[in-house]
Amino acid sequence: MIRLGCIADDLTGATDLSLMLAREGMNVIQTAGVPDRQVDLSDADAVVVALKSRTNPAAEAVAQSLAAAEALRKAGAKHFFFKYCSTFDSTDEGNIGPVTEALLDFTKSDFTLACPAFPANKRSVYRGHLFVGDVLLSESSMKDHPLTPMRDANLVRVLGRQTKLSVGLVAYEDVEKGPEAVRAAFARAKAAGHRIVIVDAVSDAHLRVIGAAAHDLAVVTGGSGVAMGLPLAYGIKPKADAGARMPAPKGRAAILAGSCSAATRGQIAAALAAGTPAFKIDPLALADGKVSAAQILDWIADQGAERAPLVYSSADPADVARAQDKLGRAQAGEMIEHLIADIARALPERGFSRLIVAGGETSGAAVAALGVKALRIGPEIAPGVPWTRTLGGTDLALALKSGNFGAEDFFIKAWDLLE
Repeated sequence: MIRLGCIADDLTGATDLSLMLAREGMNVIQTAGVPDRQVDLSDADAVVVALKSRTNPAAEAVAQSLAAAEALRKAGAKHFFFKYCSTFDSTDEGNIGPVTEALLDFTKSDFTLACPAFPANKRSVYRGHLFVGDVLLSESSMKDHPLTPMRDANLVRVLGRQTKLSVGLVAYEDVEKGPEAVRAAFARAKAAGHRIVIVDAVSDAHLRVIGAAAHDLAVVTGGSGVAMGLPLAYGIKPKADAGARMPAPKGRAAILAGSCSAATRGQIAAALAAGTPAFKIDPLALADGKVSAAQILDWIADQGAERAPLVYSSADPADVARAQDKLGRAQAGEMIEHLIADIARALPERGFSRLIVAGGETSGAAVAALGVKALRIGPEIAPGVPWTRTLGGTDLALALKSGNFGAEDFFIKAWDLLE
């Protein structure tokens, strides 16, 4: 029976959540988009639906999320988890607030929580403020995100601008006291008229407390970290380690990177320093027709099989701003996504079966182009990033990485976990 139906607003976030639930003992199937009858969900404790809704217009994000929720309910889910980024990526229009409202209405619920904390990746919430490492979100590199610049670290304020529902706070002191204190804080918040509460968390222990306190809520929202305590609260215990390596289909390897996050830029720099062959996509040259998917695919084919070639559009904030000024904010991103999708679509025909894709939007575009319907979760490469293997269709090993995740040597060391 499906214990938990999950809706993620991008693909890498879905994979991050799938890894968390699998590590805590659940049998997890991740689908690319709303699951259809061709995907067998019968042995899943949790199903994670990966959408591409983070930066869509709010009405589209709500419609996609409700379609996923309906499919999950038909498959037997009684509880729902709405997963978004641990840096709360959104704008004042949404989409975290509008989707949360819609899921509360869908489940006829009057209360939920929001907690993006993920201490393993240096995301913590204290006094309702989101920290990235030792700095406030508004002082981190996220302040310059090309699509969702985050310039306010106070999540009560951020979420309050996205929803007509009253937003409150469950503070560190209550979380520190344990599940009963958190449930009492929930009751006080509801009595005060709050429909959503931001919950403080600065450690994994806090996340487990929150999961234990929230397991009976029809809707829980947050980053993957807050799902940490849910499986045990549902009576599911972690399984013995299934092994640190994953069998992978034979074939060549490649890396596609579209994220402009500081972490991904650091990983690209490390790969270049290690001698990785690389092709940098210039969006202005792409717009002028001077760069094409066919040209890049020919370049990939010319590289030796000793190192996985890297194709990337990642750039620093100043370069991104210049491209957006000339091409338009949306057009610049869409051009890159379409190009990388065209490249990804052609790679399996050219003998590539092992791919790393960096960036949530980029990963969504690549997986859609590859026609992937579902994924089985494999070993953890870095916190929040596993290897996966496709279910049905073309047999591929995929690592779908959020732009912000992973150490500098990610593109170099990830391959060590494949057999």
